Amino acid sequence: MKMGLAAIAAAALIGLGASPARAEPGVAEKEIVLGQVAALAGPASALGNGMRTGLLAAFGEANAAGGIHGRTINLVSRDDSYEPEDSAAQTRRMAEEAGIFALIGPVGTPTSKAAQPIAQEAGIPFIGPFTGAGFLRDPALSNVINVRASYDQETEEWIKHLVEDLGIKSIAILHQDDSFGQAGLSGVQKAMDKRGMSLTAAATYPRNTTDVKPAVDAIVAAKPEAVVMVGAYAPVAAFIGQAKKAGLNALFLNISFVGSEALADTLGPIGEGVVITQVVPFPWDSSVPVVRDYQAALKTHAGGERPGFVSLEGYLVGRLFLSALEKAGPSPTREALMKAMQGTHDLGGFALTFGPGDNQGSDRVYFTVLNADGSFLPVTKLVR
Repeated sequence: MKMGLAAIAAAALIGLGASPARAEPGVAEKEIVLGQVAALAGPASALGNGMRTGLLAAFGEANAAGGIHGRTINLVSRDDSYEPEDSAAQTRRMAEEAGIFALIGPVGTPTSKAAQPIAQEAGIPFIGPFTGAGFLRDPALSNVINVRASYDQETEEWIKHLVEDLGIKSIAILHQDDSFGQAGLSGVQKAMDKRGMSLTAAATYPRNTTDVKPAVDAIVAAKPEAVVMVGAYAPVAAFIGQAKKAGLNALFLNISFVGSEALADTLGPIGEGVVITQVVPFPWDSSVPVVRDYQAALKTHAGGERPGFVSLEGYLVGRLFLSALEKAGPSPTREALMKAMQGTHDLGGFALTFGPGDNQGSDRVYFTVLNADGSFLPVTKLVR
């Protein structure tokens, strides 16, 4: 008879209970094994690989210093190609076969929606998902820890700055046709309802495609002053290129999930003036201690990868895990890890605070603007 995930987890605990060196799945005498299920191939691969790069930089830094309580951190990553069915299957494999202590750095709203319940059933912590989806902020989800601000917070800042900084009254939205896009659309509608406004146009594209032509036609015809965008870099770049070619003179504003560096690389010079909200500090600002640590860790433990917003988020997630693992003590359990997440973790100029009913560490939203050379300019106010 096939055992459920909870039964498998319980059996693993019983079977390992006699050995203090393996008190939990994924915990050995000299190492702790973590799992990541994310887009490592396909149109959203820059996101999963960026998160992996940042995690490996954080863990490499810790491992070089002897690990945490004498244990090094080993990250096992598997590809879900940003498809919910694949994410569910890979998460189930992780839970049943890989012997992992926690899942860390998953990518996406629809994929997290498929994977998180599997992790919850198996009693596996689900740490630092790369999504601002509201459902993951539900305090009833006892295994979830979020680092980043929510999509509702990002979209509120969008509309606030478009209206207050620029006096814009005509706004359209492009969004992915799935739960990720719906989460962004919901946030935009809340922000606009708050101000007695309504969208000029709304259009979608299918996930994991660049089939944006119908959306371009609909939004260009509406002639909005601004287009807010809830999507990944490949379709968003295709939309911006086609809309500009069709003569749309609008401000394009993107959500943090887009994958800023990949978007800049794909757009090239036509990306000048595109706005992207971020949920982590500026990756090139070495005056922030944790950013300075991140830059050094990339050089030493991540093959000299260039800094970026996605890998910085992965690094911050990794540093949070390490901080909690240190607090959990020399005989870590999943329960002890989740308890150790509570309170404030100052990572060095970027503090994350968790408490009863609050599983989200940061509320901060930052604005950046793309330059013609693909670099980013941090701004506090939008200008034309």
